[in-house]
Amino acid sequence: MQPYMIQLFDLFLIQLTHWRRSWLSAILFGAVSPLLLVFLLGTFAAEADVVARSYILSGNIVMSLSLDGLTKTASHFAYMRANGTLNFYATLPIHRSALIISTVMAFLLMSIPSVILTILAGTFILQIPFSISPMIVLVIPIAVLSLAGLGAVVGLYGKTPDQVMSISTFLTLILFGFGPVMIPAESLSPIINTLSLLSPGTYAA
Repeated sequence: MQPYMIQLFDLFLIQLTHWRRSWLSAILFGAVSPLLLVFLLGTFAAEADVVARSYILSGNIVMSLSLDGLTKTASHFAYMRANGTLNFYATLPIHRSALIISTVMAFLLMSIPSVILTILAGTFILQIPFSISPMIVLVIPIAVLSLAGLGAVVGLYGKTPDQVMSISTFLTLILFGFGPVMIPAESLSPIINTLSLLSPGTYAA
């Protein structure tokens, strides 16, 4: 068995080959959705304070990254299962966790351009100060990885691709729709704030 990091790198390159024909559309779609939501929410929050507008920007980035980590991992594992790719991987002397992490790393690489574009355009649209903490280097990968395992489970056990997508979207809305992700904690009820402690989106935001 090869060392773990070599397995991870090789599997990462293999996962990238799945996107060799559709990487451009994936990047463009990943950038348009959060920017459109930033613009729409920014229109309603034009008179809000800078903290509330900052939540809109950071919350959209967290939602986009975590959605990729869960839904894309789930749909990708469902696709690999349907095509027999997972059976092939099962015959190889590799760590199962390396397969999951390498899949998420490929999604993360394609998400970086949209994250940068969302940060730059979002600060302009929402008129908030441009300031990036070095911690973003850790927060972004952790935000993506936080739900990748759950996405893999949904993809492995969902009966159909439509069911996989429905379950993963529902879980994302539940985990990130309730809590101080795009809305400041002061504007939410105590019950929602308490429940939000169970969501990784709360900490990422």
